[in-house]
Amino acid sequence: MTPAADRVTKRFIERISRDFARANLVVSVGSDTSSGKELVAVGTPPPTFLGHNLGVRLGSPVRLVEADPEAIALAIDGAYGPADAADATSRAASHAPTLDAGEVDRLVAMADRDLLSTQSKGPVVKLVDALLFEALTMSASDVHVQPLADRTLVRYRLDGVLRTVRSLPRGVTLPIVSRIKVMGRMDIAERRLPQDGRDTVHIGDRHIDLRISTIPTTYGERAVVRLLDHANQLCDFAALGMPPAVHNAFLRCATRSNGFLLVTGPTGSGRTTTLYSTLRQIGSEAVNIMTIEDPVEYELSTVGVAASQSQTNPRKGVTFATGLRHILRQDPDIVMVGEIRDHETARIAVQAALTGHLVLSTLHTNDAPSAVSRLVDLGVEPYLVSASLADVLAQEVRDVVAALSADERVVCAGLAAGQSISRIAHQLQCTWHTVRRIIDRLREHFIAIGLELQLDG
Repeated sequence: MTPAADRVTKRFIERISRDFARANLVVSVGSDTSSGKELVAVGTPPPTFLGHNLGVRLGSPVRLVEADPEAIALAIDGAYGPADAADATSRAASHAPTLDAGEVDRLVAMADRDLLSTQSKGPVVKLVDALLFEALTMSASDVHVQPLADRTLVRYRLDGVLRTVRSLPRGVTLPIVSRIKVMGRMDIAERRLPQDGRDTVHIGDRHIDLRISTIPTTYGERAVVRLLDHANQLCDFAALGMPPAVHNAFLRCATRSNGFLLVTGPTGSGRTTTLYSTLRQIGSEAVNIMTIEDPVEYELSTVGVAASQSQTNPRKGVTFATGLRHILRQDPDIVMVGEIRDHETARIAVQAALTGHLVLSTLHTNDAPSAVSRLVDLGVEPYLVSASLADVLAQEVRDVVAALSADERVVCAGLAAGQSISRIAHQLQCTWHTVRRIIDRLREHFIAIGLELQLDG
């Protein structure tokens, strides 16, 4: 199908910027009436995520078709009009509705936070947007910008493991960190003190919260960005993968009418996900569930849980302690506190557990027994800990793939993607029976480490 300006849909022009279309050589060539998908012509072999990104931006599935690159470029120029900035501005102004100053500021701010929008953005801004976008497509939980003596490392935390994905020149450290600080509304002139900030970016209709932290080091400021994607689906409690004995014991404690339940583990171990899944399991119309979090990572209402969720705001004086104190005046049955960090929060949580409330929270310890000593270190009397603490669950992330061979990883990835055994055998250039033997080895490996996985294709 030959691209042409008159075949480009109006929706494509409105939602995909000219810069993005030219940079990736993509243009709409109409819609498939049978499937309802947008047909998008591509001029070069596209990256695996391009179709998904276009679908998110357009709000509907797309089907990529190959076409002549020169024809695509001509179609883009014809559909979007002249590239001259003055002509484009005058043309847009003649058709645009009248906006007040506040609306203009809002639209500019939205465009600045859209990772897919590249119009009027400088090179450093585009680089930071590209890094965040890449991290999100790889399902990373954190982005680290770490300056060294001769280079700057960009590292993503994937499945709890920090991996280096980029090595950038030393000179880009300051511009990248300054851009990240601007996003977090932090003082870019202050480079001697640690700072914290937060922001929200968009990819189409997806909203991603960013928690930003910077700290001065020997070779410049280091920045870490925590990514909290609201599009992540909250898994069912049964899908957490707990051994049956742990699953039953923890759920039995979580259905109590009062007590203090703690989930412990290192950073990135999924403690908050466990608490959310627990609330989803025990939530009902008969109980009043309230939370105080930093920040709200999942919206429980989207999975049918009637919960009132609050977020801390230290600048306004809303901390875990103050938020919890006010929540207890709202007649709650179940209270979730994002994290026990200080004496006051720990003391109020223990008192709430002793006065007829079920309190769920997280604590930074490496194992379950250490939670008791940690609460005592925070200033809670030992007799109150013994009277209130109902259960402590320790968890960690295991890299079950690291010990696998290259062929076993291919089989795992293929089965996870829903591929048939015959197709996997074709990729490995081996027989069907060889793939079956690999699946049997994988099953034995996962059972040996306490996991029960369905590996049949």
